Amino acid sequence: MEVPLELSFRNFESDPAVESEIRDYVAKLEEFYDRITACTVIVEAPHQRHRQGNLYQVRIRLAVPRTEIVVDRATGDDRAHEDLHVAIRDAFKSARRQLQDYVRKLRGDVKSHDEPSTGRIIRLNADEGYGFIETADGREIYFHANSLVSVPFDRVEVGMLVRFEEQTGDEGPQASTVHCHG
Repeated sequence: MEVPLELSFRNFESDPAVESEIRDYVAKLEEFYDRITACTVIVEAPHQRHRQGNLYQVRIRLAVPRTEIVVDRATGDDRAHEDLHVAIRDAFKSARRQLQDYVRKLRGDVKSHDEPSTGRIIRLNADEGYGFIETADGREIYFHANSLVSVPFDRVEVGMLVRFEEQTGDEGPQASTVHCHG
């Protein structure tokens, strides 16, 4: 990186082990893409609660040629983020996915679709917030609740017709921007 890592902690004391963990995650991003010019990480414990743990927020800003990649893990009430290490891991996973998408676009690996694909929802995992779409040619495409555009996840049902954009994820094809038709 051209600019050293900027790391700050808000509303709690920094810990050398946590700082080391964050530096390791940043190093892994740099191994994947060596043209990151700057990185800022802010770790915050925004709510000082007495009965329950803090919900940590992790914000990451990566400066790369021609753009910035921003991760703002303001997670609301995601209880998993009472664990600082889980909040950090999730934020860096998101940063890596966005960096992978950026690199694919640079290389021209991103497919451009004239029309979105269509399919039908065949399976849902309500507890984990994801499901699968079957395409007209019989393929199964993963989608996450965050990909839904037109309806909240709790209103999605098996059998619904959908229109979606397909991309390649870490574990195969996945749908982004899923529109349900009923």
